[in-house]
Amino acid sequence: MSQSPLTSPVPGAAEDVEALASLLRGRRTVVLTGAGCSTESGIPDYRGPGTRARARNPIQHREFLQRPEVRARYWARSLLGWPRFAAARPNAAHQALAALEQGGHVRGLITQNVDRLHHAAGSSRIIELHGALARVRCLDCGAQEARVDLQERLLSLNPDFTHQVLELRPDGDAELSSEVLQSFRVPACLRCGGTLKPDVVFFGDNVPAPTVADAFGLLEEGDALLVVGSSLAIYSGYRFLVRASERQVPIAILNLGECRGVELADLCIEASAGDVLPRLASRLTRA
Repeated sequence: MSQSPLTSPVPGAAEDVEALASLLRGRRTVVLTGAGCSTESGIPDYRGPGTRARARNPIQHREFLQRPEVRARYWARSLLGWPRFAAARPNAAHQALAALEQGGHVRGLITQNVDRLHHAAGSSRIIELHGALARVRCLDCGAQEARVDLQERLLSLNPDFTHQVLELRPDGDAELSSEVLQSFRVPACLRCGGTLKPDVVFFGDNVPAPTVADAFGLLEEGDALLVVGSSLAIYSGYRFLVRASERQVPIAILNLGECRGVELADLCIEASAGDVLPRLASRLTRA
């Protein structure tokens, strides 16, 4: 399996870090994280500076539901991409956010990521907008299965499926040519024989209403919003920026590359989360 090196942290200016600390000091900060928070753990994003030029269309919800060949393509790619995705570990950004929560500076996290790295780093209050790849759900009976267990079944059904992976994708699968998919076998639900889907929100689907309500509830508890590693290009994340702006609470954005809604923010820093957040945690902890 080919692997690209981890993203190198892009440093933020000392005055930007100090401005961020001043903005958030003494406030109950709610953090919204996106894929840019995990790129330094080796998980690519869809819209960051390093992927925008070679971006590929993500899996679409309707196509996955309606077309067996799309499901076969997803699970074949996932079989090959899962080991590297599952091996990813929290980086300095995840660890700093956990430390900020433990120190009482962060109220909780709303994340668009499906990698569970915030959990692994030690954050405790986490709302997963888009679900988690660690779970698989049956679309017919609702039964859940651990993704690590499904991996064993995928390998058992496809023992000769050892083709070269070209590139890991942001949603935990991998690039793979269509020619190798003709004989791929997709496992069914162990309970009812139904159709399995990763327990994540694909593009074109909606975030469950209770999850949205929980996220807005958390946002209401805070008196500052920090956006980390998200372009806010999709509405599922952007709406929280809009709500924070309507509440007139301080907003800071820490992101590499283009970002929607920067005009609503009090402070924007274009640097990597893995560089800025540990320095932020150090300043707030000793304050």
